[in-house]
Amino acid sequence: MKIILKENVPGLGYKDDVVEVKDGYGRNYLIPQGIAIIASTAALKRLAEDQKQRAHKIAKQRAEAEAAAAALEGVKLTIGAKTSATGTVFGSVNAIQIADALEKAGHTVDRKLIVLKEPVKEVGTYTATVKFLKDVVAEVEFEVVSE
Repeated sequence: MKIILKENVPGLGYKDDVVEVKDGYGRNYLIPQGIAIIASTAALKRLAEDQKQRAHKIAKQRAEAEAAAAALEGVKLTIGAKTSATGTVFGSVNAIQIADALEKAGHTVDRKLIVLKEPVKEVGTYTATVKFLKDVVAEVEFEVVSE
């Protein structure tokens, strides 16, 4: 079934994307939760008209996202974590800790935009991806050190 997303859904798509999902997922979860609507011809026409009217606003958001991504370029963070004698982190380093470290460095980033490829459970250097928009992405290097 084709649906139009009304908000960003991780792993599925971004707001105003037309995506194909299984009938049960669409009818039993996405539509009742208000996350999506059925992609009928009328809804698609309304989406096209809305996108025309929001083109200026979208261009402004894109410029802000690109500026934020450029500001993060070359940023290197150091995150302290409690570790064992072998260098294994108790728990793991997550997006919240990275967002806090970015805030201390002077960059405000929502933690929901930060994506880690794998859980960080050892001391070392890693890379996190910050997805501002679907095609505006920044890479942030961070080093996990023992406290």
